[in-house]
Amino acid sequence: MTAINRRATQSDVEIISNKKVGAYHHMVFAAGAMAAYAKPGNFVAISVGGPSSSMILRRAFAIYRASDRGQYGGTIELVVAPHGQGSRWLTSLDIHDRVNMVGPLGTHFGIPTEPVSALLVGGGYGSAPLFGLAEILKERGCRVDMLLGASVAGKIYAPLEGKRSVNSLTITTEDGSTGLSGKVTDVLPSLIEKNRTEIIYSCGPMGMLAAVQEVSQKFDTLHQCAVEESMACGIGICMTCVLPVRDESGVIKMTRSCIDGPVMDGERVIWNSHRRIPEGTWGA
Repeated sequence: MTAINRRATQSDVEIISNKKVGAYHHMVFAAGAMAAYAKPGNFVAISVGGPSSSMILRRAFAIYRASDRGQYGGTIELVVAPHGQGSRWLTSLDIHDRVNMVGPLGTHFGIPTEPVSALLVGGGYGSAPLFGLAEILKERGCRVDMLLGASVAGKIYAPLEGKRSVNSLTITTEDGSTGLSGKVTDVLPSLIEKNRTEIIYSCGPMGMLAAVQEVSQKFDTLHQCAVEESMACGIGICMTCVLPVRDESGVIKMTRSCIDGPVMDGERVIWNSHRRIPEGTWGA
């Protein structure tokens, strides 16, 4: 992909729900026709801070779910962690407040044409796009297993919902406060073997994605991941979100994760670059 998502539009959207769920906020926006084109893996960019704010850059949020049905003509749901100034402002808004949203942006997860055994791996609130993906995969007749991990129990998003939408759910926490003690990669190999996993979908911190790719490579399993890079514009202009990726011919290029991602083939990402331009990169 070499251009902004051709279905993307910009509009003022109304907040119709804002509920605190554990450490996060589940927010629903009346997005109209924008919702009809949103797919798992896509994201939206929201203007934050209000008209007099010094926060001039938009904030990117992965789409949790989208629906083109109902009284609002289309809704987009987000899971927001109120960590920074912009996300704290967004989660402080009330029902019927409006924000300016651009979406859907970026690439989406590829859906198999035939039923397969899929394993969805998520870290913290980064797992949000996997819930809508699980529903689509189930509709296609796929076996869907989910593995969610976080540092503590409170950072696992909606574990009960995850359990309802998949064949099996495994939870890990680094402090052992819920589920199995450890990281997702500690149990990933056994799940791949047990469920005869054919494709892995992952969302979460970059360190986790790199570790998942290492395991998937050992098992020769396909791996699609939604990378997490800071995005200042979300539409391919600012070059803030670039990371090194091998193209189809094997050439390493600094690739914009906002328009050539966020969903990428995990095997093509150069995970050990440590935010430096690798030797041999095209144009370096």
